Amino acid sequence: MTLLEANSTEDRLRGLRNWQRAAFEEYFRREPRDFLAVATPGAGKTTFALTLASELLARHVVRAVTVVCPTEHLKKQWAEAAARFNIPLDPDFKNGQGALGKHFVGAAVTYAQVAAHPMLHRNRTEARRTLVIFDEIHHAGDALSWGEAVREAFDPAARRLCLTGTPFRSDTNPIPFVDYVQDHTGVRRCSWDYSYGYAPALADGVVRPVIFLAYSGEMRWRTKAGDELAARLGEPLTSDALSQAWRAALDPKGDWIKRVLAAADRRLTEVRKHTPDAGGLVIASDHENARAYARILRQITGRGATVVLSDDPTASRKITQFAESDDRWMVAVKMVSEGVDVPRLMVGVYATSTSTPLFFAQAVGRFVRVRRRGEIASVFLPSIPVLLEYASEMERERDHVLDRPIKEDDGFDPEQELLNEARKKRDTPDAGDELPFETMESAAEFDRALYDGGEIGGGEPDEEEFLGLPGLLEPDQVAVLLRRRRQEQAARRAEPQERQRPEHEVVAELRRELNSLVGAWHHRTGQPHATIHTQLRRACGGPPVAQATAEQLRRRIAKLRAWAVGED
Repeated sequence: MTLLEANSTEDRLRGLRNWQRAAFEEYFRREPRDFLAVATPGAGKTTFALTLASELLARHVVRAVTVVCPTEHLKKQWAEAAARFNIPLDPDFKNGQGALGKHFVGAAVTYAQVAAHPMLHRNRTEARRTLVIFDEIHHAGDALSWGEAVREAFDPAARRLCLTGTPFRSDTNPIPFVDYVQDHTGVRRCSWDYSYGYAPALADGVVRPVIFLAYSGEMRWRTKAGDELAARLGEPLTSDALSQAWRAALDPKGDWIKRVLAAADRRLTEVRKHTPDAGGLVIASDHENARAYARILRQITGRGATVVLSDDPTASRKITQFAESDDRWMVAVKMVSEGVDVPRLMVGVYATSTSTPLFFAQAVGRFVRVRRRGEIASVFLPSIPVLLEYASEMERERDHVLDRPIKEDDGFDPEQELLNEARKKRDTPDAGDELPFETMESAAEFDRALYDGGEIGGGEPDEEEFLGLPGLLEPDQVAVLLRRRRQEQAARRAEPQERQRPEHEVVAELRRELNSLVGAWHHRTGQPHATIHTQLRRACGGPPVAQATAEQLRRRIAKLRAWAVGED
């Protein structure tokens, strides 16, 4: 049965993920006027919201739907999704037209569009009992005027559904229609009605595991005063030195970004062995760099990359075309930040100097949308302390906090300063603007891999090993492989002179590795451990595990890994 044919509540719930059904049931248990659902990017917030909207329309609780989202591209994406639920939304509604066509149940508009004429949208909301869906509601706090406009326009709404994948902001602007509860310290934190974080979504196979590959390297640059300075990414630096070393790394004239893009493309090649249409995304700081990165990718791959710029009127069409193609790379500035659904994106390069936790979470969210179990996302980034911290905290829940204790020696909020600076940045510098420095040299080397809160140190052999990871592995299999690497590194550090280990130690370690992989295969297939061991013996030969030699155990480990990626 298609969504268009669904005519009962059970029909609408059929096929929903467990969290979507649970959130749906929680909503109708209380039927509140305002409901905040927090779900990790890629979990399926759109499907949940439209299922809810379909049910409210069917029950005649509401007669119209308005979707408010951050970008023009997302308006069309919402309208296309709503059509599958038999909810016709107009994504091309303009403030100037006033009334909505009678053949539409509602409209998809942007926060900026609402802020430009809040009374128009208030009148539309008052005319019919309306459900308002706020996509990424934290954007309503982007500016005081936006928040006020959203409140004015949609205060009369019969129902309001707030959605977000990142329920925190870098400032203390209150988010409209979100409740804040005071904790034991007196700090007000946002209160949600249903939450589904990255960690449970990963355990459910709803999102992909993400492995971060961080690159350091030596940077040299010349200041406006003519002084030549040098620094190494990944080492303690002053804020000024870090900022300039970071910019040198991202400078397309240097070797750092060229080396990282080449490594990312090698990773994409490995992923495409198992997922032929897998794509990569480079997130750039500005138009000039984006075009330069596209030229570098053409040199590396022999093919052009799709370039998406924020002031390009064809940007939405380019994103859609890329999503439906099997092209390798897209390079974007700002446009592909959140909500844009390109599930085949599996490799990313964080080549921007934006360092707010909100933007980082939104950027990584582009790579976690799973299509089938076992897919891994790989994100390449510079070894910048704040980025490494965000990467290591992927599974941590964050709140939007309204009140912050201010220390007497705190002259400013550094995170707020970063946000303000990001807002002031233009996509292209004005003609005649002087660069703060000139890049003289930038070299890249693999620093470390981060996964599940842990990290593994680098070196050339390590880089090749991580780039060669199969494109299909379950989260627990990734954890097993990386845990083994950590153990090997620790053993090398602890026993640098060791040349040959006793046979019994080698066999014991191989048994542990085999048993861990069997356990992962059990979770994936539901087969009993004993059955899996029997199948391995049948495929590889040899006695039971207790009597197997090191070589026999290695063959079984290799066979199980082959099964994991769909090979016989």
